[in-house]
Amino acid sequence: MRLTRPMLAPAALAAVLALTGCGAGGDGADTVPATATGSLEHLAAEAECTPNMQTDADTIRQALCGKGDGKYVLATFSTDRGQREWINTAKDYGGFYLVGRKWVAVGHEDVVADLRGTLGGTLEQGVQHGGGGAGHSAGHGEHAGHSG
Repeated sequence: MRLTRPMLAPAALAAVLALTGCGAGGDGADTVPATATGSLEHLAAEAECTPNMQTDADTIRQALCGKGDGKYVLATFSTDRGQREWINTAKDYGGFYLVGRKWVAVGHEDVVADLRGTLGGTLEQGVQHGGGGAGHSAGHGEHAGHSG
């Protein structure tokens, strides 16, 4: 069966929600190496991870890495555009993202910050869904700034 992006999105987003939670601010690693490149297996080896493959399709390859509180999702993409579309959709669900060229790692803030010290990349944060009561009113919250 060939998996398509609409079929992959719910599974990927469920993994993001399962692996991430609301986090406090932190500034990550002190020294960031050059951003790693390569296949999912190469990136996993760099991160000393034995990948547990979850999706192996033409446009995206996705695996679980780590154990316990150190778990994260590692995904590679066939195109830059496919990667950005996936990230933009996933970020609506919150979470923390370590982004490289045609790859992303998703997990708890401290996990992706530590991983950045190995793989390089750029840290991005999804929409914060707080229980403070005011987060989604007056143009603030998950849909603020979206241009349709």
